[in-house]
Amino acid sequence: MRKLARAGLAIIIAVTPAMAQTFDQPGAFAIEVSLENSPWPRLPMYRNAITSLEIVGDYAIGGTSADPGLSPYLFAASLSKRQLEMVFPLDEAVMGQRSIPGGFGRGPNGSLYAGTIPQSQGSSGHIIRVAVENHQLAVSDLGSPLPGEGVFTVIADAKRKMIYGLSYPSGRFFCFHIPDRKVTIYSETAPDHAVLKQLSEYVLKPDDYLSRRLVLDAEGRIYGSCPLGGIFRFDPDSQKIEIRRAVIPSVSGRRGIARVDAWAVASDGTLYGTNAADGQLFTLNPDNGKIVNLGKPAMMPRMKGIAFGRDGALYGVSGGRPGYTHVFTYRASDGFHDFGNPTCLMVAPGIGQGVPWRGFQIATVAASEDGRYIVMGEDEALSQLMVVPVSPGDM
Repeated sequence: MRKLARAGLAIIIAVTPAMAQTFDQPGAFAIEVSLENSPWPRLPMYRNAITSLEIVGDYAIGGTSADPGLSPYLFAASLSKRQLEMVFPLDEAVMGQRSIPGGFGRGPNGSLYAGTIPQSQGSSGHIIRVAVENHQLAVSDLGSPLPGEGVFTVIADAKRKMIYGLSYPSGRFFCFHIPDRKVTIYSETAPDHAVLKQLSEYVLKPDDYLSRRLVLDAEGRIYGSCPLGGIFRFDPDSQKIEIRRAVIPSVSGRRGIARVDAWAVASDGTLYGTNAADGQLFTLNPDNGKIVNLGKPAMMPRMKGIAFGRDGALYGVSGGRPGYTHVFTYRASDGFHDFGNPTCLMVAPGIGQGVPWRGFQIATVAASEDGRYIVMGEDEALSQLMVVPVSPGDM
């Protein structure tokens, strides 16, 4: 079945994926979270691109991005029941926002924190707290860390009760102390005039060159990317930012458009990162700073999500518009396995029973807390969740 597509893309999208290898892992399933004019709790079209995703217990909690002029949603879907259970329009907590783009950070007491991008330039994005309380989504507004700017991405340190993030569009790094909402701002991560001039030659916008995600190492240090292929590290003890220029692995001649798409932390503390420009995977050793290029699972750019399963493999998605997503795994013992375009059986009431749903554009990947499931969120006009079970051994 082909999902709804925008006019002008329908012919290309309808024909091309039909020739693709499809990944149909036994036991995989889709959860319908979006459906226009539905009698069930669902997200409406063009307000449901799943750009933030985290698994808390049985719930897959998501935040969406909306088309211009529309407001996003938060939602929670039960993995055990395989159905959407809670929906929350963001404008009931914060008005004037269009996107929850940069993932969730896990704060104290299991709460999730996210940032928002406002509808209009010059308006303020906010930090929000999200939790499931009494079988309802509880969403609270913690205010704007940088008036006049949005919040592109965040991560939280529960021990320090801190939220760290990047502002939008300037790309400044900030620290937000949750108890008293005190904000400290650092400008080292923001591109200066000379860098902005170089970025303009590539016709890039902040959405294209700011670090899409941040990561926390075992020592509580925060990592992200800088424009033109750099990596920064913030040390909360010294309160200093260290920047390494032009170090993200990239294809020759394309280092200028390299930036981090996603991060994951291995059990031994190694950081795994992805280059959005070329779809490459790399490791960063936080102890010695060594970066190793692991290569590409598919001949496509973008690698928007990665997460570790309980079998020890790194699961991820490769590819994006104008192509389509492939699911892959990576193990140090045998490298990459490209499983092709994902297909999962949708069983909930809605569009239909037993529909094989294909994920052409996937923007987010998260693992359940026990590593038993890899959950993927689509970035479409009509976006759903796709859930892949992970066996204890090899896939």
